[in-house]
Amino acid sequence: MKLPQEWTSRPVAGQRTSAVSYVLHDLREGITSEVIKVGDRLPSESALAVRYSVSRAVVREVLRSLEATGMTVTRTGRGTFVVSSHPAELVFEGYSAMHLMEARPLIEVPAAGLAALRRSEAQLQQLQQLSELMESEHDNAVWTRLDASFHLAIAQASGNPVFADVLSSIAAALRGQSTMLNVKFDRRAASLTEHRAIVVGITSGSAIEAEDAMRFHLSEVQDALTRSMTGAVGP
Repeated sequence: MKLPQEWTSRPVAGQRTSAVSYVLHDLREGITSEVIKVGDRLPSESALAVRYSVSRAVVREVLRSLEATGMTVTRTGRGTFVVSSHPAELVFEGYSAMHLMEARPLIEVPAAGLAALRRSEAQLQQLQQLSELMESEHDNAVWTRLDASFHLAIAQASGNPVFADVLSSIAAALRGQSTMLNVKFDRRAASLTEHRAIVVGITSGSAIEAEDAMRFHLSEVQDALTRSMTGAVGP
C-alpha cells in the first residue's frame, strides 16, 4: 500500500529531532488528521524505510510505538493496520501515565527535600556516582535502569521507608516510562541536566533547592508525556 498522495508529498528534511521521533510524529499526524484512515494498511517496513530514508530498525521501533498507543495493530503475514485515529492513554506496567504523574510529585518532591536534610555521605556519593554513570552510559537499557535507581536512591536517602517502598513497587513502570521518553523521544540530555540540579540541591543541604529541582524535573517529564501523546515534537 502507498500512503495517500497528500501525505507522501510532505517534506521530511529539516526536522530537529531523532529519526524515530520524526517518523513516529509524521505517521501519527497522518492518522490523527485522518489522511491515513482507520482500516488502512500501512506500507511495509521496507517501503517506509525508503520513504523516510531510515533503517528498518527505526521503522520497527515506530510501529511498536504506534501499536503500544492503540493506533495500529500488526497482523503476522498481513501487515500493520490503522485501528484508531487517536492514541489511547499510555500505560506502564498497569499504571497509566496520568496516575504516575499525579502520584510522583507527592512522593518524590518531599523525598528530595528530606534527602537534602538527612542523607548520609555514603548516600550522597551513591547519587553522585549514579549521575556520573548515566552521563557516560551508551546502552539504553542500562541507562533506564540507572535512571530508576537514581530516583529510588533519593527516596532511600530521605530516611522515610514509605517513599522508598512506593518507588520500589513502581520501578518497572518508571523504567518503561523512562525508555519511552528518554530514549525514544531524546530526553536523555535534558534529564541528565535536571538530575544534576537535583544532586546539587541535595548536596547543598537545602530542602527548598532540592524540592524545586525535583519539581521542575517532574514537570518537564509531564510536558514530554503530553507531547508524546499528542504527537508534538521539538524541544
